[in-house]
Amino acid sequence: MLRSAATVGSLTLVSRLLGFVRDQLIAFALGTSFVAEAFFVAQRFPNLFRALFAEGAFNNAFVPLFAKRVESDGEARARDFAIEVFSFLLAWLIVFSAAAMIAMPLVIYVIAPGFHASGETFQLAVDLTRICFPYLLFMSLTALQSGVLNSLNRFTAAAAAPILLNVVMIASNLVAWLMATGNTPKTGYIFAWGLFASGIAQYALLAIACRRADMRLVPRWPRLTPDVKKVITLSIPGIISGGVMQINLVVATMIATTLPGAVAFLYYADRLYQLPLGVIGVAIGVVLLPDLSRKLRAGNEAGALSSQNRALELSMFLTLPAAIALMAVPHPIIHTVFEHGAFTRADTFAVAPALLAFASGLVAFSLSKVFQPGFYAREDTRTPMQFAVISVGVNVVGSLVLSHVMGHVGIALATSLAAWTNTILLGVTLSRRGLFSLDERARHRLPRIVASGLGMGGLLLAGAWALEGNYAEHAGFLAAAWGLAVLVCGGIVSYFVLAHLTGAMRLSELKSMLKR
Repeated sequence: MLRSAATVGSLTLVSRLLGFVRDQLIAFALGTSFVAEAFFVAQRFPNLFRALFAEGAFNNAFVPLFAKRVESDGEARARDFAIEVFSFLLAWLIVFSAAAMIAMPLVIYVIAPGFHASGETFQLAVDLTRICFPYLLFMSLTALQSGVLNSLNRFTAAAAAPILLNVVMIASNLVAWLMATGNTPKTGYIFAWGLFASGIAQYALLAIACRRADMRLVPRWPRLTPDVKKVITLSIPGIISGGVMQINLVVATMIATTLPGAVAFLYYADRLYQLPLGVIGVAIGVVLLPDLSRKLRAGNEAGALSSQNRALELSMFLTLPAAIALMAVPHPIIHTVFEHGAFTRADTFAVAPALLAFASGLVAFSLSKVFQPGFYAREDTRTPMQFAVISVGVNVVGSLVLSHVMGHVGIALATSLAAWTNTILLGVTLSRRGLFSLDERARHRLPRIVASGLGMGGLLLAGAWALEGNYAEHAGFLAAAWGLAVLVCGGIVSYFVLAHLTGAMRLSELKSMLKR
């Protein structure tokens, strides 16, 4: 599991680093202008439904069934099952996408009410979302292909696919630069078509990988077979669960569109905290679900419990210092990464507190990826649904209340509060059912991980104060980048030294992990 998580995590890291370049170029070209906000809403909408129907509920229902089918019936029968599901999903997505694109003005009016006051922003958001929406179709099918490959312990292609998104979007920035479109709607159209093209590229990559794995998914005439019905039945609680979770994003977007610049501020903050979440939390969740499904199918409850403990330990060891770092030095990070071109110093001071608020929930987001597979692997999608309903209530109420007090920062903070609510409920319920408990190693190491992270945070704060001149308004990019590099390297070294001294993670163990 560790080797697989490292494969997914390392490729995701490459993707996220390229994503940094992509977002830096977008910030340079668009800053926090109305074009930027229209494009961010346009790309978020298909991603919302992708997370809801494909990578979320549908895939969480499909992967355990497919993994068990491989284990019990062999890969040939499992392939037939995957093709049935693939064909039904394709047919449904075509109908849904066509209907959504026709009704797009009404949809944008509902999810971005603040845009209606500006006719130019509203129409641009409608046009860009129509271009971006087919991305949902390709990425939903890509997510299903990823589930097939992950269940066969083939993680590389699925983890590498998002790299293509960033490569294509970087190329789109180059096209916009060559055409000298500047901070205008033309640049927004170029970026939207780039997102569309990236969906096709990712689908093609996974299709090739499936064919090489002898799992070529060629669509047939869709039929509602008993197997497809079972996937849908298991998906319904997950769709409701994912639906209420996506309400969080919809409510956040609706509120943010009523606040000047809030959509862009939250987007840039979200991109930074998604780096450790994607590299660590999502990578562990992707690997853990098929791993638990196979072990539970074989009746290996002890092995499943050990896998979850190691996933929890690894998640905390890697996520906690990242969260503390983002909370300790948000201004230097944003200043160095984004403050160029159309992205101003005022934007840095607006995004930094939102990043701190998001980072406070980073550990919770990551741990939820450890706890959720404990339910999904046992074909229990109802319990996470119930907890999601509770957490969305926390998020909606928190966003409405805190946004009046803290503006866009309140929206980010409410998201983190909801994440902690969901994670605590998941963990406590697994424990009460006797499905999860900390083993001796985890009980020994978790407090030491926390102590090491807090010690690193104190050193980062002191270092940021000492290097404050590198982030003064007159300082150039090289001075700021040098200061941030010193902080990051110093933080990494200090954390691993503290982890070694406290016994949270011996350097010899880390060396062994890296070798594996």
